[in-house]
Amino acid sequence: MGKYDDIINLPHHVSDYHKPMPMANRAAQFAPFAALSGYEDAIYETSRLTEAFKELSDDEKNLLSRKLNYAIENLSLTEITYFVPDKTKAGGSYKSITGRIKKWDEFDNTLVLRDGKIIRIDLISEINLKDNNIDF
Repeated sequence: MGKYDDIINLPHHVSDYHKPMPMANRAAQFAPFAALSGYEDAIYETSRLTEAFKELSDDEKNLLSRKLNYAIENLSLTEITYFVPDKTKAGGSYKSITGRIKKWDEFDNTLVLRDGKIIRIDLISEINLKDNNIDF
């Protein structure tokens, strides 16, 4: 006779007081455990690439200034490429926006576009005039 022969054929016990655990909750007991919480986020942040800010030469700054003055005076449709510093690590990325310049705020050293976007002038890397074929 085996060790459990006396109980092997008895019916499974069901509690009168406690409801059975749902299958989804039972399976959750065996879900993988993340011993290093935040590790995947740290790996993602480290692997995210940023670009370095390219400092413009004096000639490039003068050219941008001439294009900027022309765009403001003639209300030209303008594509502006500017640098956006990263909030969490060194470097950033370059973005482009197309619009018409509403004003040049010399006090804050910013451009205000008609759609309300504000761009710091010292972060602008390129200006392309879309309306005119003027050679600077």
